[in-house]
Amino acid sequence: MATAPFTAGNPYPSTRIPVFARNAVSTSHPLGAQAGLRMLWRGGNAVDAAIAAAAAMTIVEPVSNGLGSDAFCLLWDGKELHGLNASGRAPQQWTPDYFAQRYGVQSNPPRRGVDSITVPGAVSAWVTMHERFGRLPFADLMEPAAEIAERGYLVPPVVQQKWRNGAPELSNQPGFREAFLPWGRAPAVGELFRFPAAARALRAIGASRGESFYQGEIAEAITSFIQQHGGCMSMADMAAHRAEWVQPLAKDYRGYTLHEIPPAGQGIAAQIALGILSNFDLAALGVDSAASQHLQIEAMKLAFADVYRYVGDAGMEVTTEQMLDNAYLSARARLIDPTRAQDFKAGNPVRGGTIYLTAADESGMMVSFIQSNFAGFGSGVVEPTFGISLQNRGFGFSTDPQAPNRANLVAPGKRPFHTIIPAFLTQDGQPVMSFGVMGGNMQPQAHMQTLVRMIDYRQAPQAACDAPRWRYNEGLGINVEASMDPATVAGLQALGHAIEVIDDPYQDFGAGQFIWRMGDPAVEGYQIASDPRRDGLAAGF
Repeated sequence: MATAPFTAGNPYPSTRIPVFARNAVSTSHPLGAQAGLRMLWRGGNAVDAAIAAAAAMTIVEPVSNGLGSDAFCLLWDGKELHGLNASGRAPQQWTPDYFAQRYGVQSNPPRRGVDSITVPGAVSAWVTMHERFGRLPFADLMEPAAEIAERGYLVPPVVQQKWRNGAPELSNQPGFREAFLPWGRAPAVGELFRFPAAARALRAIGASRGESFYQGEIAEAITSFIQQHGGCMSMADMAAHRAEWVQPLAKDYRGYTLHEIPPAGQGIAAQIALGILSNFDLAALGVDSAASQHLQIEAMKLAFADVYRYVGDAGMEVTTEQMLDNAYLSARARLIDPTRAQDFKAGNPVRGGTIYLTAADESGMMVSFIQSNFAGFGSGVVEPTFGISLQNRGFGFSTDPQAPNRANLVAPGKRPFHTIIPAFLTQDGQPVMSFGVMGGNMQPQAHMQTLVRMIDYRQAPQAACDAPRWRYNEGLGINVEASMDPATVAGLQALGHAIEVIDDPYQDFGAGQFIWRMGDPAVEGYQIASDPRRDGLAAGF
């Protein structure tokens, strides 16, 4: 069994106290965690808990996800790790010409509206996970979410702020005003919000084990609504969708192994960055020193340069093995100058917004699960009969045939580049931590930053979660949280980083949930952490 790296010094420098339990759920909204715990109390396992929590999150955090989301999962079944890709594909009519004729020459599909929607995959993730690993009846897992949707819930601060910020842009999208602005405005903090249409959908999904969503009455409602407003998604597009079990990517880092879902997701960026950092002795530098943070920032820049250049769903001109090759990453590490910030370009590896939740049970099953509508409420399109808030993952495609990364060029039945990435940590083939961090391209950045704190600097998960973060944007531009030590900020500026200090708790520096296995789950249990940047809860028994 893996041992915790945070056994010496002060592993809890933050003021938030971690939760210890033998059965655990951690989500970004308390009602999501409670939904998962209900299933565990009833004798369900971690998969049942994760599905119930995910369904509840579509109701209580609509600013980040909905019944029309996409999803990914990494799942430790007690013996081995499995990956699940439930992201949806492009409608059959989507081609570069389709978008050029409708919108003229541009580099991406629209960010909002019916032509940003790919087939939603989250429901298929729930069904596929349950078919293979679930214990309780599937319909029972939908019931906590349906109850919340009918009875309503009091809107918490972070969700309310994001709701209020997103409403002006989205209020004219089909179905949005009726679903999410019932008083002609966003709800206030503490105001009761009900979503009875979504309760109807959840019970139909439960009764049909998801079939109604992809081949029945919900699929018909979604496609007819999209077509009514000028889109082209068809019943055939919906019926063709399948979630797929995939082999997770693995990358070693200082005796641990980080696992991520393979492309077209961006999880490989965290693995590349850690592979680069393995060439430096970070532990010899202060945890919050400018020198340590500089190396992490530069490694992340190098990782993003390659990911944006090469990663796509099909036709990648390099392999993931080439991108993660130790010799290649050592060569990339040599490009880092400890004395100055740089703007890196992609190398040549060829030789020769989102909710995240995690659950674990005392049998040892651990689930790392993420689902998302992408930018805020997603497309802004909400099918009214069943309250299906649809993602805008299609915006992740390229529509420019001349763009360097042809692997991400839009095509019928293709998956777009994805930002949402669950993660999992093992040691010597045994489970250590189920974790993830929501928040656009902040996700691999926060994977790397929190793992460096835990592994190199021996901080406990909650402390690593609470610590100040930076966010790389482009070029030399970096945002840092106002809680970062001013001396560190000044040191980074002296190295040439163009820094904007963000003193706004609603700015997105990622929000994570972490479950660290302490030993035998039935005896020693888990350590559970939840990010203070959301309205979340780490809970267990």
